[in-house]
Amino acid sequence: MADRHTRSGDVSTGGPGVTTSHARPAGATASTGVLDGQPGGNAPVPPDFRTNGGGLGGGGALPRRKGFGAESVFRVTTLAAGTMVLVVIVAITVFLIAKAVPALRADNTNFLTTKEWFANDTPPHFGIAALAYGTVITAVIALIVAVPIALGIALYLSHYAHKRIATTLGFLIDLLAAVPSVVFGLWGLIVFVQPVRDFSVWLNKYFSWLPLFGGDGPFGRSLMLGGLVLAIMVLPIITSLSREVFMQTPTANEEAAWALGSTKWEMIRTAVLPYGRPGVIASVMLGLGRALGETIALAMTLGFLNEITPNLIKNGGNTIAANIANGFGEAGEIGRGALIASGLVLFTITLIVNMIARAIIYRRREFTESAA
Repeated sequence: MADRHTRSGDVSTGGPGVTTSHARPAGATASTGVLDGQPGGNAPVPPDFRTNGGGLGGGGALPRRKGFGAESVFRVTTLAAGTMVLVVIVAITVFLIAKAVPALRADNTNFLTTKEWFANDTPPHFGIAALAYGTVITAVIALIVAVPIALGIALYLSHYAHKRIATTLGFLIDLLAAVPSVVFGLWGLIVFVQPVRDFSVWLNKYFSWLPLFGGDGPFGRSLMLGGLVLAIMVLPIITSLSREVFMQTPTANEEAAWALGSTKWEMIRTAVLPYGRPGVIASVMLGLGRALGETIALAMTLGFLNEITPNLIKNGGNTIAANIANGFGEAGEIGRGALIASGLVLFTITLIVNMIARAIIYRRREFTESAA
């Protein structure tokens, strides 16, 4: 027993030295003798040596993550901004519904199918049918005219024009988007109306057998004039977005078309246009959203006749936004509620258009990421 007690007290064979070392962190015991020059010594281990695993590859403690740093502030800020957008949209919707319900209850007709707008009469009767028709028709005319021109300009700037010409012309097109809509309206009412009237007379003379260009006049302030003014207004939006999409076409796609012996147009048709199709569709949808919500320019160029007719050149036509701008000042309580109800319809249409455009952009992003 005594012999066993003496051996356990020898640090070279175990005993207290071994027992003490078990209380130390992993990796510290093996390096203790190196630090104090004695094998199996009991010298204290430096704190940094303990943390880093004794320098022998041990698993030291990981650095603590900051609880609230710049990244957290940025994440919270962006989350608040996104939430605020949703809050604003919901608030606008609630406001429009609350203000529109009393007027809709006072309406003696079907709001969705009635063409007349006599919201200030007693009893009031009004409907959104003719206004929605004019809104859609002017926007469609704008897209029919603007989309081919915008795509042609975008392709020229991205693949044909010299870099200096492309930069200058692109800047001028972007500058066109900054012109206020009231300027376009005044220009359409004073300057552009006469060429459109002459063109309408020519169409009526040679193509009056078509319902689109029939009638005996007068011509001028028509759906065609409003649609052409809108086409000039949405042109820079579609052009700028389409140009950026075309310029992002992978070089490998274009070089593959060149390697197969394609001409310039064949390369664009087989490599550029298929790659940029979702982006072009998204740009067209955004231009459509702008055309649907335009107010002042159409308020100055249309003839304010609420009717549903295929004729595009006869004086008349009205849109939801233009009707609100022209009638809000003299409207009574029921009239203002009726205008707000029409604004709710326009808000819904515009929201749907922008959601579709956003969905197309999102699908395009997924396609790009999967291709990468």
